[in-house]
Amino acid sequence: MQLEPLDPEEAVEQYLMSRQHDASKQTILNHRYRLKQFLQWCEETGFEEMNDLTGRKAERFKNWRITECDINSMTLENHLRTFRVFVRWCEANEAVESGVADKIIIPKVTRSEKVREESVEHERAEAIIDYLSRFEYASVTHVIFHLLWHTGMRRGALYGLDKDDWHPSEGYLSVQHRPETDTPLKLGDDGERNLTIADDLLAEALNDYIAHNRHDVTDDHGRKPLLTSSQGRLHASTIQHQVYKLTRPCYYSDDCPHQRDVEDCEATEFDRYAKCPSSVSPHPVRRGAITAHLNRDVPKEIASERMSVSVDTLEEHYDARSKEEKRRNREQYLNSL
Repeated sequence: MQLEPLDPEEAVEQYLMSRQHDASKQTILNHRYRLKQFLQWCEETGFEEMNDLTGRKAERFKNWRITECDINSMTLENHLRTFRVFVRWCEANEAVESGVADKIIIPKVTRSEKVREESVEHERAEAIIDYLSRFEYASVTHVIFHLLWHTGMRRGALYGLDKDDWHPSEGYLSVQHRPETDTPLKLGDDGERNLTIADDLLAEALNDYIAHNRHDVTDDHGRKPLLTSSQGRLHASTIQHQVYKLTRPCYYSDDCPHQRDVEDCEATEFDRYAKCPSSVSPHPVRRGAITAHLNRDVPKEIASERMSVSVDTLEEHYDARSKEEKRRNREQYLNSL
């Protein structure tokens, strides 16, 4: 096969463009981030031509990801799978010798490693909500975290909510798949659902936020978003930034479990909240919310529908209960035996 010259950066851009019609916007963003690591390796090692990629060089990239980057087993697996898909695309487009993708060895991740993910515990979430309710009541930050915890929804679903999706009289939020206006749901139409807001404090905070703190703006499609900035719909990255900010213990409790001097800590800077070892993204909040539902004896089938996740996936990736917690949950059903 006669290879056609293609530099790594252009290869990545062409690959991402080719996925526009068969992958979701979020998937493309994820692949862009993962392949950014490959481009960083190219820059650091002087790798300038995709034609030169071999199985041995792909292995060097993998080893660089392991030794030079702070990466867990699950993240490494996901990144290498994306890299292998990208290399297969390069092969099909005559930029890489055929067979290189098959030489990329992806480490096996055990089931225990797959489920060993961060999760926000119930007591911590309640402490954050208590702080926000007292000192930042009905702010956009309060609404973001309280909704994530109470509903267990994904960040993308929260981002796509409109003002009119909140039905105060009936007490529920309508989660809708609207890809034509840039707010798709991960599961498409199957992810659409109405979510009961059973927490009276949250329902009241939603009403007060809309009445007093929500910016009266529209997005680029003329919709009225629920979460806003003065420019329009609050960006998904801003939602993540807010969660990183308020999950730092020093933010909601004036305590630092890492023995850092808060005055000098880098994680107190606006763009470095994620540097706090305790700060988390929205996903661990979702995982903790699902676990909290299960600990309150919400049947898995009900939690599955509410959180828009299959029962199998819920059991494998989101149920963070300990063996003892599961035993206590089962115990109430065994008293009559």
